[in-house]
Amino acid sequence: MIFEKAKEFILEKLDRELPQQLMYHDMRHILDVYQAAINYATLEQVNDEDTILLKTASLFHDCGFIIQAENHEAISCQIAEEILVQFDYSPEQIQKIKGMIMATRIPQTPTNHLEEILADADLDYLGRDDFEEISERLFKELNFSNRNDWNKIQISFFEKHNYFTKSAETLRNAKKQENLEQIIAQTKFN
Repeated sequence: MIFEKAKEFILEKLDRELPQQLMYHDMRHILDVYQAAINYATLEQVNDEDTILLKTASLFHDCGFIIQAENHEAISCQIAEEILVQFDYSPEQIQKIKGMIMATRIPQTPTNHLEEILADADLDYLGRDDFEEISERLFKELNFSNRNDWNKIQISFFEKHNYFTKSAETLRNAKKQENLEQIIAQTKFN
């Protein structure tokens, strides 16, 4: 695997080709998920090869937005498959990466430890201090006009969401609960 070259290639492609109107699924999000994945890989004591696969999957997980938002995870898998063979990733490694990418699809259904880590990294912000700022970017990207309806959607999402790894639970659950309570306090229920 020639990870550094693959990283350079996909970041340049994303920078050039991601639609400008994306306010959430942009380079900030991809690099945020990348950093979270590295952090969780360390905390979860992932071996070196799997850490590289995890880092690769995090960089490719939303590249399908270059084409379209709908079904972007499957498109991301196709793009990863086409590109990663050029950087000496084996078919087995590419399959693992594709599994991790698909684990970020909502509702998240990871089937192994690496998929759980990437799923947690993708929604790491739910349990962080910068949640409100990031949530606002998603609100704008999705073109919502009614803040109260958005809050209700977020409450429902939070109530269904669980982190998969012990590390994410330990690191993020308390703040995630605080963030949820703040949304509830701002919401009018009929």
